[in-house]
Amino acid sequence: MSVNGTEPGDLASDHGVETIADELLDQALAERRALVQLCLYALDRASAGVVARIEEVLSTVGVVAVRADGQRFDPSEHEAGGTVPTDDLSLLGLVAETEVPGFRDRGRVLRAPIVTVYTPR
Repeated sequence: MSVNGTEPGDLASDHGVETIADELLDQALAERRALVQLCLYALDRASAGVVARIEEVLSTVGVVAVRADGQRFDPSEHEAGGTVPTDDLSLLGLVAETEVPGFRDRGRVLRAPIVTVYTPR
C-alpha cells in the first residue's frame, strides 16, 4: 500500500497523475504559443541580423519562415499585398516578392506570407 492509501497502478492514483501531466502539458503548450507569437511580433520590428537569428532559433523548435518568391500565387496559402505589372506572360500569377514572411509551426500555418504578385500590364 502506498502512502496515500492506494496501490500503485490504482485507477484513482493514475488518474490524478494523468490529470496533472495533462495540465502541465497544456500549460507548456500555451506558454510555447505565447513565446512563438512574441517572436513573430519581434521579427516584424527587428533588424536583418536579429531577424536571421530569431528565425534560426525558431526553426530548431519546428517554426519555419515561409517566403513564396517565385511560387504560383495561391490565395489559400498567401495573402496578396500588392501587384507588379509585367509584359512577361511566364510571370503572370507568380509571386514577385514576399513583403512579410509567413510562418508555419510543424506544418500548421501561424501566419500566411504577404506577397506581391505579377499581373498583366
